[in-house]
Amino acid sequence: MGQLAARVSFYVDASAARGYNGVLRGSPTLLKNSTDGELILEMLREQALHPVSRPVDPKKLEKRLYPVLGKVGRSKIPINVSIPDTPSPEITPVPAEGEVVMTGRKHTEIQYQLMHLGEQMNLGLWVARNDRSQSSNGHVLGDIRGVVDRLPTQFDEATQRTIELIDVLWLKNNAIVAAFEVEDTTSVYSGLLRMSDLLALQPNLDVALYLIAPDDRQGKVRQEMLRPTFRLREKPLGTVCGYISYSKLQEKLEGINRLELGSSLTPAFLKRLAEYYDR
Repeated sequence: MGQLAARVSFYVDASAARGYNGVLRGSPTLLKNSTDGELILEMLREQALHPVSRPVDPKKLEKRLYPVLGKVGRSKIPINVSIPDTPSPEITPVPAEGEVVMTGRKHTEIQYQLMHLGEQMNLGLWVARNDRSQSSNGHVLGDIRGVVDRLPTQFDEATQRTIELIDVLWLKNNAIVAAFEVEDTTSVYSGLLRMSDLLALQPNLDVALYLIAPDDRQGKVRQEMLRPTFRLREKPLGTVCGYISYSKLQEKLEGINRLELGSSLTPAFLKRLAEYYDR
């Protein structure tokens, strides 16, 4: 990106650094400015003819690679996988024209509501390690009763790293019974990718998976669920990860709180609330 600064229309100067991320995440698509594409193509050809080595700090690289056993045919072979960190606000993609991005407060509010419900059901709780200091309605997420400091330890390091970044987990008897990703940006697929990574690392894991997203994102959720990378799995992601809209979840929670039903529920009730997509 340093080589493109001040040379392409989507990265004129440092003030545009946040906006260019949306262009990159949309690739491969036609760039609005054909001159940008011509320049990038020229740079790629030059790089192919005269490769330039750019060293990477080995310590930083090691932190993002985790050994797992991958299945090739009937054999299992050791491979290294990357577990990306949650994107920071500085690289949040800029919404396309006409799209609306919810604030982070809504994301935290939904996390709190899910955790409060889990607390009522006497479940153990986990909140994404990068969200533990966030607060909603005066409640710091990491301080809610039932939040554990450590996750169940039966998984390998790569799985542990993936699970640690999931927005909310419900736990029972040292086992994960439900996992929730709350999406309030236009991306949607970031939460699905984390769920897909988890299933790829632990294909036999029996955990209820849910994506919680705004009502007006239902079409986007279905579209992403049916992407080939999710749809062509042995178990399509859309059949095991349910979508629950903000309004449906909050309406249900209001009724539960009003009638004080939380302690009599089991986590399975959410499956009847969720929508699944297999076609």
